[in-house]
Amino acid sequence: MGSDPAATGGGAALRRRHPSPNFGPRRDGLRPELVVVHFTEMRSAEAALDRLSDPAAEVSAHYLIGRDGTLWQMVEEEMRAWHAGAGAWLGRGDVNSRSIGIELDNDGQSPFAAPLMRTLESLLAGLLPRWRIAPQGVIAHSDMAPGRKVDPGPRFDWRRLALQGLAIWPEAPGDPDAPLAASLDRIGYPDVAPELRLAAFRLRFRPGATGPESAMDRAVADAVARLS
Repeated sequence: MGSDPAATGGGAALRRRHPSPNFGPRRDGLRPELVVVHFTEMRSAEAALDRLSDPAAEVSAHYLIGRDGTLWQMVEEEMRAWHAGAGAWLGRGDVNSRSIGIELDNDGQSPFAAPLMRTLESLLAGLLPRWRIAPQGVIAHSDMAPGRKVDPGPRFDWRRLALQGLAIWPEAPGDPDAPLAASLDRIGYPDVAPELRLAAFRLRFRPGATGPESAMDRAVADAVARLS
């Protein structure tokens, strides 16, 4: 495994190369317009590296960030990594061909480590302008695959990214009478069962919220839709 002494934009983390064989060309001339954020839900970054580079697993990502802030590049950004799976965003499928996938070394239950978050911020600060990806294009795996995926989960700090222009987060609720379905369509959520869409939206923007659709769900979704 080679390493590049160049840091990830902010000079805080070493970028290492750990090539995965699990990739191919982007289809139909598509290019990255999304960044999909995942968690590994594994015991260590090394275990995740092994799985993401195992041909039998048929999964990969462009980048993996360890809890200590180490950054591994596994697939070149120009290529199609196999990270997103089935799902859609803004009415379009084949998210793998339209995105860059970032795996975060996290067990799915714990807070995200500070060194990891700093490296992620540095990586995104370079990625977004390089590919002309808007902050709205930084999404959760759970956003594009409601009911199938839950990562990076309710512990992930989306507002922290938004404050740096690296994602979106509403600072105030919108209209509580705005139809929820229309707002979720505008944000980009796929056309799946309403309860699955609501759960995915809450996981991202209202972690901990439960029960039937509420006025606060509608108000926050309206506010997010206005940012989209």
